[in-house]
Amino acid sequence: MSDAVSIAVDTPSRSYQVTVGSGVLGRLGRLARATCGGQRACVVSDSNVAPLYAEAALGSLRAAGYEAGLLTFPAGEASKNVRTLSALLEGIAGLGLTRDDVVVALGGGVTGDMAGLAAALYLRGCQVVQVPTSLLAMVDSSVGGKTAIDLEAGKNLAGAFLQPSLVLADVDCLKSLSAGLLRDSCGEVVKHAVLDGPQMLRDLTEHPANESLEPGRMTALVARNVRIKRDVVADDERERGLRQTLNLGHTIGHAIEAASGFALGHGSSVAAGLCCMARACERKGWSEQGLAALVEGAVRAHGLPTGTDVPTDDLMRFAAHDKKRHADSVNVVVPLAPGKVEVRAVGLDGLRELIELGCGRD
Repeated sequence: MSDAVSIAVDTPSRSYQVTVGSGVLGRLGRLARATCGGQRACVVSDSNVAPLYAEAALGSLRAAGYEAGLLTFPAGEASKNVRTLSALLEGIAGLGLTRDDVVVALGGGVTGDMAGLAAALYLRGCQVVQVPTSLLAMVDSSVGGKTAIDLEAGKNLAGAFLQPSLVLADVDCLKSLSAGLLRDSCGEVVKHAVLDGPQMLRDLTEHPANESLEPGRMTALVARNVRIKRDVVADDERERGLRQTLNLGHTIGHAIEAASGFALGHGSSVAAGLCCMARACERKGWSEQGLAALVEGAVRAHGLPTGTDVPTDDLMRFAAHDKKRHADSVNVVVPLAPGKVEVRAVGLDGLRELIELGCGRD
């Protein structure tokens, strides 16, 4: 087991530790016992991840004295709906969990959302431990407490904030990811680089996040991304101001993802949306010249899309339902320069202009 890194996240509602390293899944039971207490644990996972890691998770929890059960659902974004949520809630109740017990989210971003929202709703809130197994979940969705399901109208439109009691990211789990899923996860890594500054963008362009899964390298990469998100979340837990900057690339990216019927992965969609916004903002004179080329270079280095062929009308239809919409305007994150962004409210006509200026394939 390589040296693990522990990162403290402090928010108004809860403070917790994110532990990143090789082999740390075996610490799940001990850390959950020390952090959460309780007598029962419900591991929530999907049909892809459960066969790989559920036995280890359950064994660790039981060794720490928990009565532990497992609930699974079909893998994929298509399961991120109210029907799956209802089945999880009934399953958690069936296992007899109380408010003092713990739900363990074992899997990628969909599992983290589903288990987190179920924990937020069950008995008006019980504890959740996030155990992300994808790079996307490790660097982004497992930290910060946002949980949601999709509705017919769009992505992540029904949800709640529930900070985890503990996050445990075992980088050894990344070895089981397909090349395509690992590549998709890198979209959020590139987004963090744009928020962080030019050095991280250059580092990722020269040494893409998916080029090597060496445990020490991946531990450092995940920890770097967690710190970037931690610093934002700690200042704005409920996404009223600064935290909206984490949505860089997401307004267009979510529209691209929804228009594909969720066939295109979240990270790939965010990467495309990020490039679209960079091009549009540069063409409008909002951002410094050359920014789009820097962003596109990092995106291409990871094998991710830099644009979309989805028609503007289709993108507008999904973007109009974005959760960041307020009346007749939408908050978009404008990349001004590497390491410098701002949130601007644009009307729907302004959003259409950004899409027309930035989308398409370069």
